[in-house]
Amino acid sequence: MSTAAGPGDPLTDPTSARVSNLNIANQLTILRLVLVPVFAFCLLYDDGHSTAWRIGAWAVFAVASYTDRIDGQLARSRGLVTSFGKLADPIADKALIGTALIGLSVLALLPWWVTVVVLVREVGVTLLRFWVIRHGVIPASRGGKVKTLLQALAIGLYVLPLSGVFASSRAWVMALAVVVTVVTGLDYVVRAVTLRRTSDRAAMKRARKAARAAGGQ
Repeated sequence: MSTAAGPGDPLTDPTSARVSNLNIANQLTILRLVLVPVFAFCLLYDDGHSTAWRIGAWAVFAVASYTDRIDGQLARSRGLVTSFGKLADPIADKALIGTALIGLSVLALLPWWVTVVVLVREVGVTLLRFWVIRHGVIPASRGGKVKTLLQALAIGLYVLPLSGVFASSRAWVMALAVVVTVVTGLDYVVRAVTLRRTSDRAAMKRARKAARAAGGQ
């Protein structure tokens, strides 16, 4: 998400390993992780019936979502990308979004199928990252960034105790978020398979296999 591959990527540039893990970008990522249980407490307080606590939950979610936007920007612009950040950032993202969706479903504000679809996609993409990690890193696409924005917007609307037309509009925003989530997930699968087939590592393996076959003739 916010830590797309580029100059200074710790998986492709060994010199970035010298960057301190206590840099400002990673501190913001850690803050996002810390805010997850705070958000959950505020959202679930009084079974979600307290207007004040729901607004408080929205504020915490907004701050946590904003850290997701700026930690990656700081990491890339200041050369602060680290292996820890590459690991912690997506974990923090998934923890925040997953907690929000599950909490809303527990409160019967959001259908469980929506939560399941989004979480299956997010977990699946995480597993794909590990599947291709030896071949390279797939950078975040524009679609992925739109997906993140729509998810955050839709969740924020559901967290707020809205009524009337605003309450009705959030279902449409969430529907759009789910569609983009699924489409970008499929795109990630295609890009992951392509990377494994076309990477330098894959080419080397094919070359060694061809050499062994030629030597056996």
